Amino acid sequence: MKNPWMSMYLSAANRIANTARGHATAAVKREAAKNTGVTQVWFDSFLPAAGKPRRSRKAK
Repeated sequence: MKNPWMSMYLSAANRIANTARGHATAAVKREAAKNTGVTQVWFDSFLPAAGKPRRSRKAK
């Protein structure tokens, strides 16, 4: 037999959990986007600059 009170309780708990998960995911994505620039600076400082790619000669 189904328990309507348990169903309402679990529905509310799932709604709260999913809302909290959505907020946390959005915050993590914002932080990751903000820190991408810092990460790029670190990589650029440690790795040597890449030269220009060479053009291939066309055969005549």
